[in-house]
Order: sequence, then structure tokens, then C-alpha cells
Amino acid sequence: MTEPTYRVYALRYAMREARRHEHFIGGDPHDAPMPMDYFVWVAVNDDRAIVIDTGFTAEVAARRKRIYLRCPIESLPLIGVDPDQVEDVVLTHLHYDHVGSFHKFAKARFHLQEAEMHYACGHFMKHKKLRHSFEVEDVTGIVRMTFADRTVFHMGDGDLAPGITLHAVGGHSAGLQCVRVNTARGQVVLASDVTHFYENMDSGRPFTTCFHVGLMLDGFDRLRALAPSVRHIVPGHDPEVMRRYPAVLGLEGIAVELHRDPSD
Repeated sequence: MTEPTYRVYALRYAMREARRHEHFIGGDPHDAPMPMDYFVWVAVNDDRAIVIDTGFTAEVAARRKRIYLRCPIESLPLIGVDPDQVEDVVLTHLHYDHVGSFHKFAKARFHLQEAEMHYACGHFMKHKKLRHSFEVEDVTGIVRMTFADRTVFHMGDGDLAPGITLHAVGGHSAGLQCVRVNTARGQVVLASDVTHFYENMDSGRPFTTCFHVGLMLDGFDRLRALAPSVRHIVPGHDPEVMRRYPAVLGLEGIAVELHRDPSD
């Protein structure tokens, strides 16, 4: 039986100015500007629309000094997706920029690794350096979703839907997962924060927010193993994504089509 294919979109909702030393453990000798983009991703076909991550809110953006461009969930109709009709949302992990607007879905179930919930609610949160990446209201909100039977916990790799698989990686966060989606150009791997930038993976230098350095390095290898080629790997925060992939017609600078070949 042939696996279904999906159209896959990256929707850019925020950004921040940053410098190279902020993105590599040990810094970088060339301390030039290196801005960061924030995305949510959507896989769509005639049968379903699955949202991967939910971004953060305007309030969190103001507090954390991020440049907020648009609400990612309220922007979903731009690519033909009604958030009130979405049934499945993947949370790659529970950091503030990947879970913050979860409450804007009327009926969706939230898929995450059980290890991530243990991490976000466990003793490691006594460390300011680790809990800085979480918003306590997001974490407690997902607990409430669990009590409302709207959370689906995964323990390791698994199938989400025909043509979409989840892959536990770890490293950046204890329960991080990436998503592989079957498209017309082959299996596209939405890395999320397994690699923030192309350069983290290409150079073998981990990102500075890191729970386990060894697992983050292993994660780069895992991405390569999951993808048909490096051109099928989409990093989680790299502005290059907006440059390499074709824009959705009329949504230049907002959304790009990952089911089409990149320019590089």
C-alpha cells in the first residue's frame, strides 16, 4: 500500500536579533550577527492537517524581548487550516517557543514524549539554567490538557498517522522529538531543535541550550539517518529556511513550502 503524501509548510511567526557566539557551545571566533527565526510547521493533505508546535504568545514575546510578527495559530487560515478543526498537534518539546499557544486549539490532542513531561515537572527544574526555557503556565496547561484527556504520551519512536512518524532524540531537552513526513519529494524531517541551524549539524557544534551534549551530537547523526539526504532536513530556527524554500504564493516572508525542493 502506498503511503499518503503531505504538503508541508513552515510558518514564521517571530524572530530575534542574535550573534554567533549565542548559538554554539564554546562560542564562535567570528562574532557576527546571526539572527534566529521562530516557526511552527503544518502537514496537510485531503484527509488531515497536523500542526507541529504552537509557538509563543505576544505576552511572552514582550517579556523575553522577541520580535513578534504574528500569532502562529491565528495565522493558520493563511495556509487553509482552521485551528478549530485540527485534531492532532505534535509538541516536539515543552520549551516556551514550541508550546505557548496550545490553548488556541478547540479540540486538538497534544502528542509529546512522556520523558518531556517528566523533565518539565521533575527535579531538574530546580536549576535556573534549565527551567529558563520553560514557562510554568505552559507546563501546567499541558497538565490540565492531560486531565481533560487531550494529551497523548509517546515513549520513543512511533507512528502518528499514515505517512507521519515521531522520533525521540533528546539532547536539547530531555524528551525532544522530531517529525518525519512523507511528501512528493520524499521523507522530509522536521528537526525542530534537534538542530537549530544548518550550521549546528553541519559543523558538529551543539547549540548553547543543551540538557545533554552527547545526545545532542548523536541527534545530528539521527537526523541524517532518518532523511534521504541532508536536503530533506529542516532545522528549527534557521532564517535560511525562508531563503531556501519557495514561498507560498502571496505569503512571502511568512510561509514556505517544504514539500518542494530547496534552492541549495
